Amino acid sequence: MQILSVNIAMPRVIEINGKAVPTGIYKEPVTGPVEVRKLGLSGDGQADLTVHGGEHQAVYAYPIEHYAHWATFLGAASLEHGTFGENLTTSGLIETEVCIGDVHRMSNVLLQVTCERLPCFKFAHKVSRPDILKPFLQSGHSGFYYKVLQEGTITAGDSIEVVEKEPQCISVRALLGVHRLNEDDIETMEKLLKVEALAPGVRKDIEKRLAH
Repeated sequence: MQILSVNIAMPRVIEINGKAVPTGIYKEPVTGPVEVRKLGLSGDGQADLTVHGGEHQAVYAYPIEHYAHWATFLGAASLEHGTFGENLTTSGLIETEVCIGDVHRMSNVLLQVTCERLPCFKFAHKVSRPDILKPFLQSGHSGFYYKVLQEGTITAGDSIEVVEKEPQCISVRALLGVHRLNEDDIETMEKLLKVEALAPGVRKDIEKRLAH
């Protein structure tokens, strides 16, 4: 398991349907070491902190294993690392195997998985496919967010080590299923609420699902 690239971008304003919209999704690979802090990578930023960023969405990772699928979907020969707005393009980590609460070590940095990624209209605009949002969710290829447990420095090429597996072992894909794909599984939802690392906003959504 490895970091293939570290991608960053500060927010900028783009035009979508005639409106000026701030976004930080245009991530690009950088060379050399990058500092990882509690709220994200040095030199990186999110535009809308109501849906992105914060302590529980500090770092976004996306598996290289899905790139071929989306290249075909988009009719592209290949896709550049950072296409999905991810900070880390990774190999060896898949949503069906990575669990909410798992802790990963990358160099001297410790990151903990907190939730799946939900795509927004800015991503659809970036890839020029307004119809991609539903297929993106249904594919299960969401990538996942991390909370920073231990700050430090990472570099493209660093290995990724799983140092702790969450006992409840609810995968990122299973969370996506009960959170956004209407896969009613009471046992999974109840187990998710026992995972301390689960992002607070997602926790509230799961609690509402259970209540109904």
